Amino acid sequence: MRPIIAAVLALPLVALVACQGREGVPSLRTEDQKASYGIGLQMGEQLQAAEGRIDVNAFMAGFRDGMAGRDPALSQDEIEAALMALGEAIQEEEMARYAEEAERNAREGAAFLEENRAKEGVQVTESGLQYEVLREGEGERPSLEDQVSIHYRGTLIDGTQFDSSYDRGEPAVFGVGGVISGFAEALQLMPEGSHYRVFIPSELGYGPQGSGRVIGPNATLIFEIELLEIVR
Repeated sequence: MRPIIAAVLALPLVALVACQGREGVPSLRTEDQKASYGIGLQMGEQLQAAEGRIDVNAFMAGFRDGMAGRDPALSQDEIEAALMALGEAIQEEEMARYAEEAERNAREGAAFLEENRAKEGVQVTESGLQYEVLREGEGERPSLEDQVSIHYRGTLIDGTQFDSSYDRGEPAVFGVGGVISGFAEALQLMPEGSHYRVFIPSELGYGPQGSGRVIGPNATLIFEIELLEIVR
């Protein structure tokens, strides 16, 4: 694969191609048919980033010419220049969407935390971490060097869940010092047997980079945490 084409296909996938609706799926009985469908599926997934920019008729004309070994309708210089322009346009659009999302998450997170801190039972630490004691345990508090066994559920401020040990059906075990700073700070406040709800500002979470597809840039996080035990 030529470098410029590879660069375009490697751009972040941001939306489904909106050029055409789904057509009927042909027979997929033979191994060749299944492999062909898989190749087409992977190409379509890679081209999601080019939402609204892929002309399906032109795409298929180039595909057929390539498969048949015919002379291209465009020079290699024209093709490379067009692919470069497409890649730059997609990258600019993605950066604009990212900046808009980051600004929105920061604004909504600040408003949420400002309102939440005034609620009865919510405590605020010097770092800005907010927490609510649902059950206070009587055991030891872990340090940054300790391993802990916990149950937890993580959501965004709109209620979207992004992780849950409860759903996996077993506690998680990890080092206190190996998690985001807001989560680590909360664990060190909790005696064994405690159950807290914590509200983590983005600067104590994943910050402007976010994490994965669900936790966007500057996202405020909410965790429900049960500290089951310090693992010795």
